[in-house]
Amino acid sequence: MKVLGIDPGTATVGWGIIEEVNGKPRAVAYGHIATDKKLPIAERLQEIRSDLTTLIKQYKPDRAAVEELFFFNNQKTIITVAEARGVILLTLADFSLKIAEYTPLEVKQSLTNYGRADKTQMQEMTMRLLGLKEIPRPDDAADALAIALCHHSRYKMEGIRNVKVQMPNDKSSSK
Repeated sequence: MKVLGIDPGTATVGWGIIEEVNGKPRAVAYGHIATDKKLPIAERLQEIRSDLTTLIKQYKPDRAAVEELFFFNNQKTIITVAEARGVILLTLADFSLKIAEYTPLEVKQSLTNYGRADKTQMQEMTMRLLGLKEIPRPDDAADALAIALCHHSRYKMEGIRNVKVQMPNDKSSSK
């Protein structure tokens, strides 16, 4: 299974692709999509869509995981990030990718078992879990890899939970 993780933004969209190799998640590729702040928002959104389309065609992920929006102090920022997130979700849907969405808290808990982990803790755990020699840069790419790792972990756990287990003294099976 190949997972595309995305950290939405307007100026910068982090992306990271992981796949399982010998039972462990490994980074396939990661980076970011940067848009020019001087361009109108519509052109920036077109650039995000175009670059994301290229990534999907190149790496052919099986699933996608996108960070959900969280509280922003700046309403203008949240609106433009929400617009970018909408374009991202639409692009993923155009390729019929199964999409999971995770809050920052869920990602932090998944990787560190601590919902208030700071950025450094998250980056170091992402590096370790993927067997990388250094912390992925830029930060948005590291965040996207963390989102992909969260989905990989959740997907494996869901698979385990959905296995039917026969109880010794019960003729019915449970999940």
